[in-house]
Amino acid sequence: MQFTKFTDFGLRVLMYLAATPEQGVITVGELASYFDVPKNHLNKVVNRLVKLGWISATPGRNGGLRLAQAPASLHLGDILSALEGDGGLVDCDKPPCVLRGSCHLKRVLDIGQQEFYAGMNRHNLAELVMPPTSSTIARMQFQPMPVH
Repeated sequence: MQFTKFTDFGLRVLMYLAATPEQGVITVGELASYFDVPKNHLNKVVNRLVKLGWISATPGRNGGLRLAQAPASLHLGDILSALEGDGGLVDCDKPPCVLRGSCHLKRVLDIGQQEFYAGMNRHNLAELVMPPTSSTIARMQFQPMPVH
């Protein structure tokens, strides 16, 4: 199983914001520079995180992003599931599979995916940013941003 870049970037944003609550707000541009990812793609990720209610975005010159919920209340399985979408691991309809209706693979994979998300829900965002992760994120703020 491999997650999309969208999910990867979403996790990075959430982890950064969770690890630096006292720093106030940060802009999408700053995050894009810190993580060396395209700003336009990160904007899409941030919009989704705002719609999910996990972060808040304040527009304007002094605006930026901040975590909208306590990190311990955001469970990893829920985050992964929301960012990846509801799709199963296999799609028996595109292209249509000749085994559709007489195959157990999709059912077994769907059960495994549900069990995976349930297992990931034993962990929360607060755990993900425990040291040394939080220390590394704190150092990112004091390094010069890459210029592209």
